[in-house]
Amino acid sequence: MGELILIRHGETAWSRTGQLGGRTDLPMTGAGETAARALAPGVARRPVAAAFSSPLSRAMRMAELIGLASAGLDADLLEWDYGGCEGLTEEQIRANRTGWDLWRDGVPPGDDGHPGETLGQVAARTDAVLDRVRPLLAGGDVALIGHGHLQRVLAARWLGLDPSAARLLRHPHPATVSVLGYEHAQPVISAWNVAPPAAA
Repeated sequence: MGELILIRHGETAWSRTGQLGGRTDLPMTGAGETAARALAPGVARRPVAAAFSSPLSRAMRMAELIGLASAGLDADLLEWDYGGCEGLTEEQIRANRTGWDLWRDGVPPGDDGHPGETLGQVAARTDAVLDRVRPLLAGGDVALIGHGHLQRVLAARWLGLDPSAARLLRHPHPATVSVLGYEHAQPVISAWNVAPPAAA
């Protein structure tokens, strides 16, 4: 049985500044692409039988740089639609919404391009992804290239937990790998937020 390999895209200008970048199609920075390339050898050593990417350019470019350019596109791997919080930092949001917490309070509606999603809607997308990829694990690892909050919710759902339990997982840094697998037939997190080895 293979493992589910979650790969977060490399740094973007907004991930560097802490702005919420859900559906805005931001490219990776040069530093993000360098970090992505550093992940490639580790990915190449895994028996990846299938790979799927968010359709945003930063995720597709990540797939290309780590040797998974043939990854299929899956709209259910898009990041949380942050609605009216798109492009804002948590500090900016809390300036107008005292004590705001994404996991508890969700996001306000935004414009037509960013209507916003509830946590339940995000979880429904991750559940759909898991339903599709679990059978593929019989043939080897499955790599999913995408975004931080979405991957946290997906990991919680992999474990059979309420999606709000995703708040207990550290937000994956850009260009990191997390691994979901099984131990004694029970779903587990085998690794979380693993960065590529530092250059010698």
